[in-house]
Amino acid sequence: MKKVAFYTLGCKLNFSETSSIGRLFTDAGYQIVDFTNAADVYVINTCSVTDHADKKCRKVVKEALKYSPQAYITIVGCYAQLKPQEIAEIEGVDMVLGAAEKFRIVEFITDLTKEPKAKIHQQDISEVGHNFVAAYSFGDRTRTFLKVQDGCDYPCTYCTIPLARGGSRSDTIDNVVARAIEIGKSGVKEIVLTGVNLGDFGIREGVRSDKFIDLIKALEAVEEIDRFRISSIEPNLLSNEVIDFVASSKKFVPHFHIPLQSGSDKILGLMRRRYQRDLYKERVERIKQIMPDCCIGVDVIVGFPGETQEDFLDTYEFLNNLDISYLHVFTFSERQDTPATKMKGKVAGSTAFERNKMLHILSEKKKRAFYTSQIGKQAEVLFEDDLKNGFMHGFTRNYVKVKAKYDPVMVNEVKQIQMVALTPEGEMEVMETSIPVHTH
Repeated sequence: MKKVAFYTLGCKLNFSETSSIGRLFTDAGYQIVDFTNAADVYVINTCSVTDHADKKCRKVVKEALKYSPQAYITIVGCYAQLKPQEIAEIEGVDMVLGAAEKFRIVEFITDLTKEPKAKIHQQDISEVGHNFVAAYSFGDRTRTFLKVQDGCDYPCTYCTIPLARGGSRSDTIDNVVARAIEIGKSGVKEIVLTGVNLGDFGIREGVRSDKFIDLIKALEAVEEIDRFRISSIEPNLLSNEVIDFVASSKKFVPHFHIPLQSGSDKILGLMRRRYQRDLYKERVERIKQIMPDCCIGVDVIVGFPGETQEDFLDTYEFLNNLDISYLHVFTFSERQDTPATKMKGKVAGSTAFERNKMLHILSEKKKRAFYTSQIGKQAEVLFEDDLKNGFMHGFTRNYVKVKAKYDPVMVNEVKQIQMVALTPEGEMEVMETSIPVHTH
């Protein structure tokens, strides 16, 4: 039996797609093994959001060949769609598959003979058209990432995703519901809904057929799943209707991840984002008004062309005054073929680094304040199978990471606990207060 190993760079959507590609190999008679287990085939699923991700791809190829010098190396994902020729020139790479080809990978890998020149199978992203390919992660009994939407119609000036994944397109509500039921029957308790622009769910064949609110209302009726989590949603698509529904839901948890990118209206305009900061503030305030314990995560980019120190301090103060729970901070990375490459006012690397550092410190402060606000409260925790130094971990509905003494009986169980104190590592120590909670 031939062996295949995978490595995934980038977002939750990539993880769901890697898992689905893995099932294609299993169906074809391959055995999936760990990366270090000298596989016959290595599949590297790439990201291209930052320059760092491109460099990381090269490093992963080298590592794979250390473990298995004769392995057949195939690169898929966003980087593969955008720069196939560049990847083909990386020493050791045997095949590059574009966005439309990656789900046909088993068809293309017919001979594992390494040849002097890498094969490229990649068509223009416009050829992908309206084709939506479903995907979900599998193997973690606790949580599954379920892809419901792909592509993006938002041409932000810094982003290559529309070039790498094409236009917005979605699965049908019936298909998503059926897949959620199937996943739940396998023993999974939580589904994380993922997509490139998740809130834009509902476009098929270039026409809007449904809305995101229609999807989550349908999923609320899925008895086989305890929890649904929304991975990331644009502030202009996070409607009051969605917020109010989550607040009253038994299944959808009080946790939102809402990209901001900048707290300066000037920079938001240069980025070509579809909102200004007042709208963002309104969304956060409404969430906290009706869900005081809701966890809110924020994406921010520092060092965008034209960002002055005053603009950055605008962002810093805006975030400092918002009732949010944590930040994901990115330093602007110039991507080829995006309008941002031609913009004036480039920010020095050292300046961007300092801004990044300041926001990371602010994020730690926000997270600690949020966790501290939860001490003494009772919550339901879904525990995971991750024994570390005699302890296991899990997450509350509102995304507080908790730590408890390992007990194999608690794995993949929802337990009622009381949050009692923070550990030096910033995790929540808990005390169990009841038997497992069964929500279906």
